[in-house]
Amino acid sequence: MYDQFYGLSGRPFQLTPDPQFYFESATHRKALSYLGYGLAQGEGFIVITGEVGAGKSTLVGHLMQTIDKARLSAATIVTSQLDGHDLVQMAAESFGIDTRGVEKANILKAIEEHLHVEARAGRRCLLIVDEAQNLSVDALEELRMLSNFQLGSQALLQIFLLGQPEFRDLVHGSAELEQLRQRIIATHHLEAMEADEVEPYIVHRLSRVGWDGRPQITSDAYHALFAETGGVPRKLNTLMNRVMLMGSVEQLEIIDGDLVSAVISDMAGKPFEYTAPMSARAPVPEPVAEEAAVEPETIEEAAAEESVIEEADQVDEIVEEAVPTFIVQQSVADEEPEPEAVIELPKVEVEVAEEQNVVAADAVPSSGEDDRIAALEAKVAEQDAALRRVLAMMIDWMDQEQDTLDRHLAKSKAA
Repeated sequence: MYDQFYGLSGRPFQLTPDPQFYFESATHRKALSYLGYGLAQGEGFIVITGEVGAGKSTLVGHLMQTIDKARLSAATIVTSQLDGHDLVQMAAESFGIDTRGVEKANILKAIEEHLHVEARAGRRCLLIVDEAQNLSVDALEELRMLSNFQLGSQALLQIFLLGQPEFRDLVHGSAELEQLRQRIIATHHLEAMEADEVEPYIVHRLSRVGWDGRPQITSDAYHALFAETGGVPRKLNTLMNRVMLMGSVEQLEIIDGDLVSAVISDMAGKPFEYTAPMSARAPVPEPVAEEAAVEPETIEEAAAEESVIEEADQVDEIVEEAVPTFIVQQSVADEEPEPEAVIELPKVEVEVAEEQNVVAADAVPSSGEDDRIAALEAKVAEQDAALRRVLAMMIDWMDQEQDTLDRHLAKSKAA
């Protein structure tokens, strides 16, 4: 895909949270300070909220990479409409406690014993609950009860709650959660990034995968990115993925605001309309001239034909690398491709007269060669259109499946 075209070592704008791409915007820096303060206290609840894609999971993942794992035992729960009993069971399993066939009372006892063992070994325990807006009031009360476990005057369990804005409203607006509110020692709401943080964010993520300035991104492109996404990290990643993909398809060395606008229209279901200036395109290697003495007109026409063939080959390579097998099969089912044409270069025969050393008359290309070049250019245009259709199908599938993938990955990590 585009990472190969631009010489990158990985995907800089993947949607799955990855701590190595953590970018410390102003709002993330403040949230990290609250989390650090909460960890220093060693008790109670810390609440971090934010819009979908604001970077809550990435923030906590970054924090977990900075702590001393020999002194802190952390477990994570990604919830999905859990009631009180289910939450207790998942909390136990996240700490490695077997709950099969065990009643709730015994599960709670096993959790308390585990926390005591960890405390005697000099380790504090932290439970991170993601997607907390899905928790019922009953489940939140169970969490509060877990936070009551103590060894002498020392709290045995600290809890981070990460959720969307509605979770903040639930905590502050429910009379049933008064006791939980009293145990919250720090809270912060993650805002979107400011306009002047978009460029450093993009550059930071690209630099993590070996970006050396290729492609160049213009200032009007950053303005267009912020205007469309509002500075929300996940929205920026989604849009930049498409922009970089189109940049590689169009073989662009410069990404400008017009390309971003064209991609936004394409994502909205409108036709992709973009004409790149020649200065933005990657240079096409010049063909090697024949050693025989040929008229200049013959060399120019042969070079033009070779350039068209090279462009067709490059489009084929991008299609083969970018499209998973099952997407290609789906595309074949929808539309039977035409048999691949066999392209033969016209042979230019050059004869040198024994005495005059001149080019023979039959070396001058016939008018039919113009038709061949036109046919090859039409093939390139047809392949380009097919590529856009297949890429659109692939990207739509990726967008639809990403949330499911994120949930599976999070559950796997928790297990």
